Amino acid sequence: MEIGIDSFASGTIKNAVDGADIIENLLSRIEHADQAGLSSFGIGEHHRKEFFDSAPAVILSAAAARTKQIRLSSAVTVLSAADPVRIFQEFATLDLISRGRAELVVGRGSFTESFPLFGYDLEDYDKLFAEKLELLIQIQNNEKVDWSGQFRPSLVNQPIYPRPYQDKIPMWIGVGGTPASFVRAGKLGIPLMIAIIGGEPRRFRSLVDLYRQAGKEAGHSPEKLKVGIHCLGYVTTDSKKALADYYPGYAETFTRMGRERGWPAMTPSHFYAQVGKYGALTIGEPQEVAEKILQFSEDLGGISRLTFQMDNAGLTHSQLMQSIELIGSKVMPIINS
Repeated sequence: MEIGIDSFASGTIKNAVDGADIIENLLSRIEHADQAGLSSFGIGEHHRKEFFDSAPAVILSAAAARTKQIRLSSAVTVLSAADPVRIFQEFATLDLISRGRAELVVGRGSFTESFPLFGYDLEDYDKLFAEKLELLIQIQNNEKVDWSGQFRPSLVNQPIYPRPYQDKIPMWIGVGGTPASFVRAGKLGIPLMIAIIGGEPRRFRSLVDLYRQAGKEAGHSPEKLKVGIHCLGYVTTDSKKALADYYPGYAETFTRMGRERGWPAMTPSHFYAQVGKYGALTIGEPQEVAEKILQFSEDLGGISRLTFQMDNAGLTHSQLMQSIELIGSKVMPIINS
């Protein structure tokens, strides 16, 4: 199983002085993850004051110059509000800089600020994604593209450059809990990345089965139908300390998000339910975190990749660096033994 890190370049990192400090520390964590042997590092895309990830390809390109092996991915690219031609060009360029380490995770996005920012109607949320995904796939497969749609000017025998270092940039579809999204990914034969930030991951089993069945019926081999999980987590050498470190910032973040989305305020009882055997949070000592990841994989019929999102809880840069080190040196050997 591949193990990686995802980051939203959060501005809530403790002890960070300013935006430049946040970005420099993030690049240091990506470099450290590469040295620790992790498989991937993903950068999200948001257009909000508290996140510094509005240009993920730029951050990843800077990281490419400082790393050697780690896969560099979006997490996720909000394709509904972007131009697929520019996304392809940016990540093809990243692929050249990194000599074949670029990946894309594309999705509709869990926040909506990019729609008014770039002039799109939120009512077209899914239609935009479906159309732009179709175009992105065509660009991946063809150097010259003939295409027409509702939301973008047509392309007539249009060459699109540069081409990536890899034959094709690996692409995943990021999903939440909408059955139609799982079916669409299965029919297309594109790997699935499930964002699980709460509840019990095993509740997604029926949707994963739906994805695999749709892929099988479309004629795709099981090897193409990979499943990954993006989850919230943090690893230290002491479980009680991990929980004490993580809870205050986590509660503040999710209470703030709850005010926007109509969720109740985060409470200790809800938090501790999430760190139990079947809860979505992977927080604790290396052994228990590894065991929980293996439980996730069993519950979902096998997963190919898991990525930790750690910088949403107001932790310090040094705490995040230590967690990355433990994931590489302690958690990964247990999972892949």
